[in-house]
Amino acid sequence: MSDEKTMMVDLSIPPAEEMVRVTFLPEGKTVEFAYGSLPYDHHGRPMSFLDVAENYGIFLDHACGGACACTTCHIWVKAGGDGISEADDEELDRLDMAADQQLTSRLGCQAVITGPGTYVVEIPSWNRNYVSEGKPLTLSQS
Repeated sequence: MSDEKTMMVDLSIPPAEEMVRVTFLPEGKTVEFAYGSLPYDHHGRPMSFLDVAENYGIFLDHACGGACACTTCHIWVKAGGDGISEADDEELDRLDMAADQQLTSRLGCQAVITGPGTYVVEIPSWNRNYVSEGKPLTLSQS
């Protein structure tokens, strides 16, 4: 999928009924796609936020490859929590090891989008391993 699509979403217009809109903060990158149309390439669970990020070229660290064996894809869900799968015991056990856990904390590899809607997630600044992985700095880091 093209990174170009992350810049073409008109946020002043609500997504169409069958669409999923995901905004990744603090980068402010927003992607939109028809629910059920995202190709799965084994990045965490199908339709997880990690899967969405990987399909659209948005960096969300995942040292374990999306197998729920680390906390590097820790995210905070800012909007759309009702449309996301419930955390299972495995994810909750792993989240207990995450830094700065909040009520909206999830692992990006495990939190699955369960229907069309608008979702906003934040990748905590301390959880963005851009420099050591050769990724570009975000605007908030420049």
